[in-house]
This record gives sequence, structure tokens and C-alpha cells, in this order.
Amino acid sequence: MPLMTKSVQTPQLTIIGGGLAGCEAAWQAAELGIDVCLLEMKPIQFSPAHHSEGLAELVCSNSLRGTGMNNAVGCLKEELRRANCLFMQAADATAVPAGGALAVDREAFSDWVGNKIAAHSHITLMREEVTTLPEQGPVIIASGPLTSPTLATQIAQITGEESLYFYDAIAPIITADSIDFSVAWRASRYDKGDADYVNCPMNKEQYQAFVAELIAADKVPAHNFEKMIHFEGCMPIEEMAERGEQTLAFGPMKPVGLPDPRTGKEPYAVIQLRQDNRHATSYNIVGFQTKLTYPEQRRIFRTIPGLEKAEFERLGSVHRNTFINAPRCLNGRLQLTSDPRLYFAGQITGVEGYVESAACGYLAGLIAASDLLGKTLPLPAAVTACGALLGHLRDSDPDHFQPQNVNYGLFPPLEGRKMKRALRRLAMADRALEAWEQWLQQLKGVFHDA
Repeated sequence: MPLMTKSVQTPQLTIIGGGLAGCEAAWQAAELGIDVCLLEMKPIQFSPAHHSEGLAELVCSNSLRGTGMNNAVGCLKEELRRANCLFMQAADATAVPAGGALAVDREAFSDWVGNKIAAHSHITLMREEVTTLPEQGPVIIASGPLTSPTLATQIAQITGEESLYFYDAIAPIITADSIDFSVAWRASRYDKGDADYVNCPMNKEQYQAFVAELIAADKVPAHNFEKMIHFEGCMPIEEMAERGEQTLAFGPMKPVGLPDPRTGKEPYAVIQLRQDNRHATSYNIVGFQTKLTYPEQRRIFRTIPGLEKAEFERLGSVHRNTFINAPRCLNGRLQLTSDPRLYFAGQITGVEGYVESAACGYLAGLIAASDLLGKTLPLPAAVTACGALLGHLRDSDPDHFQPQNVNYGLFPPLEGRKMKRALRRLAMADRALEAWEQWLQQLKGVFHDA
């Protein structure tokens, strides 16, 4: 796609990053009459993962994942589609056959977004690397998971270096109702405090077989830009296993202080799960960040006693990703707590995935525009997919914060009678879309004279 850069106009809003979040934020603000300056460093500077000069480049895959409402990302896409988001317009216009998923022609998608951005009378596109944050005016930082080192240094200064991370060390998350509590039990080590952990026991033979499987399993090869020295606190579980057969038994799988209530004795090893959301519907496997392939994770982790029927809401990974500790740094409106002039959007906030990044950009663009227009913008309800993402960024435990894809574990649980998982998810989607329609009507009332 040819570079399209219009003459500079005086911006009311500056947006850093021409990826999915930045483009969506720019579009939403511009559609409300805000003059936007969108800054994109390509082709002056490329990240190690980007190759095209175009805006909204899809780096890893052309898939936007499933379309069905049994998956929360399907619900999120439908919300964005009903809100007439640029992202979904482009996706629907450039879709390619992909069965039950929505996939796009990557080049056509980027061109479609780029042409829309370039043609908008309220958007000025500038091709330059941002090395210093603007000192005046509202700014949306949507620089993505591979933020340039110079800008990352700036972000570290304003958020605090302890709140900026340069890689994910993610452990798998499973649904609470897929844990077999005839085997697993709730307890904290030495019974200190509340019974905050779910514990799954292993005998010696099970442990040795598990370690052997980890060592022999297929792993995801790292890209050149993902190669890093792993800190001890985020060492992939399979790399720890390779250090020696007993490494895990003296590390994340140590059984000390956790007697099995069925026997009254400590098992040979214990896998612990920690509550991952405030609704207690999701649990992560403590210390199990991993580079195993997804099929291998499902196969091997289901050999853990008590997790034979585990349903995974997120699988583990360790990869390069610049993100901030959102619950520590941001308020509920994606603004930096210490400087509300600065908004954050996209994967740098701690959302994961194409659709989630676009959704975050959509919200940031509306929020910033409403502030500039002196409007009071209600946030979407927690029962919506967009509201659930905001809740993840606002309400997660800052001491254990990690990026996440949207999933139904982030939604408030349904009240009333128990339902099978498939029906429950469909009911949550129905509830979300009903609340979303109500919110869209509220938006019309807020911006009708914008």
C-alpha cells in the first residue's frame, strides 16, 4: 500500500501507534468531530515482527478466531459489529473462508483500514517514531506489544519501571467447574490463612511420568525477537524439568505443608491452582508458564490428577510482549492515574488478541473524545464483553496481573439455577448483547449533538 500522509492539522488528540487499537481509537474520535494526529513509526522504524508499511498490520495470523457465541470472542465481535467499529467493517469486507472462524485477507484488511484513515477529514497520519511523549494535550498510547525501546523507556518513566513488563510468563487458566474435587482439595500451605488454593496430588510414579512428558513434549520455537534470558520467577515449566528430575518437586510442585485429606499424608508432589477472577469461576495453574504447544498442554496437563477433564480458558505461554500493570497504573477509564491526560489502548494495557486490541481502542477513542467534548460517557456494563475487558484491566490483582484474551470467566456469573456449560455461555452472550444494545442507545443520547 502506498504511504498516505496528509498535511498536519492542529490535533485535539494525539494517538501513538497505527495498529488495530490506534486506528480504531482514531476513527472513533474522528467520527465525533475530534481532530486527530495518528503517529505511526513505520516505515521509518520497524519492530522485529512487522514487515508491511501498512496500518493495522496483522502480524501472527489472519484469523480473528471463532464466530460462535459459545466463545466470548464471538460475543465481543458481535458487540463491535453492532457498534459499527472500523475493525469489524474491515474484517467483514475482507473476509476469507475459514469454517467457523472469521479470517481475513491480511493485505486487503490493512489496505481497507489504511484507506479509510487516510481519507478521513479529521485524521492526520504522520510517519515518524515517537521518542518523547507530547507534553501537552490528551494522548492515547497504543504502541502495541512490541513498543520501540525509546518509547518504552518513556513509558517506564511515567508508570514506574516496576509496572512495565517486556514479556509474558503466562500459566494456563481452567474453569473451576471442570476440576474434580473428589481428588483435588482446597487448602493453603500449612493451613495458613484461608483455603485459597486448589491442590492436585501426585504420587511418585505419576510425578516421574509427568516430568518425562514435559521434557519430551513439542515446544513452540521462539522468534528471534522473543529470545531472552528467563528470570527464575518465570522459567517455563518444561525448562525447569530439564534441570533435573527433582527440580519441580522442590519448586512449584513441592508438597510440603499440604497433606492430602484423603490420606492425611503429604503427596510426593502437588500442583496448586489459584483463583484467577473475582467470581471464582477460573483458576490458573501456579508456576506453569510454558512454551509447550497448545495440543501438548491440553494432553499433558490433563494427566494431572483432578484435572483429567480440565476446560482451558487460556493456555500458557512465554513470549515478548510490552505491557503495563493496568490495575496498578490505570483508572477505570483507561487513563494513567498519575496523569489522566494520557490514555492507553490495545495490547500494551494487558488485553491479548486482535479483537480485544481493537475493542480497547474503540473504548479509548470514545472515552478520550467524550472528555474533549465535555460529555459524560457511561462505561459499558460488566456483563458485556467490552465491559468484562475493562473489568480485567481495572479489577485484576495487580500482584499477579497478566494479559488475557476475552473469556467468559471474566464475566459476572449468571444468577439462578445451574446450567450446562454450553447453555450457560449462550445465556451469558444473550445477556451481554441485551446490555450492549442498551448501552449503544445511551451513547446516542450522549453524542447526539456532538
